[in-house]
Amino acid sequence: MEGRKEGIMIAVSKGKLQTNPIAEVQEKFKEFETNFRVWLAKQSMPLEAAIVTATGAAQGAAIGGIMGTLSSDLSAPLPTPPPQAALNPQAMASFKQAQALSGGPLVQARNFAVMTGVNAGLSCVMRRIRGAEDVEGSMVAAFGSGAMFSLVSGMGGPNQVINVVTSGLFFALVQGGLFKLGQKFSQPPTEDVFYARTRNMLSNLGLENYEKNFKKGLLTDITLPLLTDSALRDVKIPPGPRLLILDHIRRDPEVTKGMQ
Repeated sequence: MEGRKEGIMIAVSKGKLQTNPIAEVQEKFKEFETNFRVWLAKQSMPLEAAIVTATGAAQGAAIGGIMGTLSSDLSAPLPTPPPQAALNPQAMASFKQAQALSGGPLVQARNFAVMTGVNAGLSCVMRRIRGAEDVEGSMVAAFGSGAMFSLVSGMGGPNQVINVVTSGLFFALVQGGLFKLGQKFSQPPTEDVFYARTRNMLSNLGLENYEKNFKKGLLTDITLPLLTDSALRDVKIPPGPRLLILDHIRRDPEVTKGMQ
């Protein structure tokens, strides 16, 4: 009995020693994140929007600071604009845009903080108003973040209103396209109910590659009892697989029931 207890204690101690501390931290972080999301969803819309905006701004500032640090070597060589450029508003606007996009860590941190913060806040508000996260809400948030990015980064130029609106529309179109693309790839493929039994039969026979041949020839589940060697040959299925399919159909009680 004592030996059994000692074995259990050793097994428990080994289990503790084999625990991955990184996995534990990740698990605790996920638990904290889930609890925080649940708590945040219960708050009022202004409070949730304020917290989400601040969080998004902090993340954007960190990303912008890193990007500004990496691109600091590129921003240093920017020359001073010649005096005649001051007389050309379009030239000065282009120079300011180049300065805004190649600024140092603090400049980029400010720009990205505004952009991501506004996007996160507007997304939160639109989700609360519309009751779900959809493409319209995503485009509204992107328009606001693009417009604010244009303002804060000094990309307005002489036609400030036009440039701000143009930037907002560009951001909105890009975000809308990405949202639709994400929806398309995130949704599971629709199950084709007309080929359920056919798919199951081919899978059992190890002939899954010929499912496309059945679909190309419109050989649905209803046509299984009617299949002949000639029909399978017409959809370019080789002799060996044809024999296996026809033999399976003859032996399958469900299919033979359909023949009667």
